[in-house]
Amino acid sequence: MMHHTLVFALLLQLPLYVVAQPDQVAQELPLITATLMDYIDGTANDDPEQVRRAFHPDFNLYTVNDADSLVVRSGAKYINGIKVGEKNNRQGRIISIDVEGNAAMAKAEIAVPGWRIFTDYFLLLKYEGAWRIVQKSYSWRGWPKEEK
Repeated sequence: MMHHTLVFALLLQLPLYVVAQPDQVAQELPLITATLMDYIDGTANDDPEQVRRAFHPDFNLYTVNDADSLVVRSGAKYINGIKVGEKNNRQGRIISIDVEGNAAMAKAEIAVPGWRIFTDYFLLLKYEGAWRIVQKSYSWRGWPKEEK
């Protein structure tokens, strides 16, 4: 009987968490989406200032190269490599966002037709009233070959 009472008591608490969580998510999702879109649109339109708005100044990018080694790239170097006004054919979309309090993680796909499809994973934190990407890890695969 004690076991059933404990389970019932835990189940009663569950709806409080589920009910409380959507309000916070509903408030934060548009803000997180705006930050991610600063990255996606800024890189597609070659606008380094828009990209810079999305990231913490000390962020890094992480990936694994063809030699199976970890590659860490400075975010500052990444942004400095964006040439102003040279619009490209990158197409990005947000796949998912998970938020809890002032921390979030997100997944996006960036397609560069004819070359690669990138899968980006972001860690975001809300501080000083704004969401910023503090880390980006990514993987990529080649663009599918056309069948003849």
